[in-house]
Amino acid sequence: QLQLVESGGGSVQAGGSLKLTCVGTGSIFRRCELNWYRQAPGQKRDVVAFITTSGATSYHAAVKGRFTISRDDAQNTLYLQMNNLKIDVAGVYYCRCDGYYETGERFQFWGQGTQVTVSS
Repeated sequence: QLQLVESGGGSVQAGGSLKLTCVGTGSIFRRCELNWYRQAPGQKRDVVAFITTSGATSYHAAVKGRFTISRDDAQNTLYLQMNNLKIDVAGVYYCRCDGYYETGERFQFWGQGTQVTVSS
């Protein structure tokens, strides 16, 4: 089992920065391929950034060059540095872990989300 807890959200003016943190409790964190998702009101969750177990990353086109995803497996922590924030990236941000147990069984866990508000 794995519990994911996000923090770091808040209210910021456009052009500002925030750093989100997702802490996992459980030894399987290092097996996770990790995502940050965003959900705006009335919309489905969309992936914003992704990082593999080996540290390879990918980003949604709307945030590429402004957001940076990183992980520290020694601290069971996932980060999302968000710079030059724009109003259209506001929403609830969730971290998600996908991986496989040693048995080959797949697992997936979500955090509870953290709110990001961007004002003009």
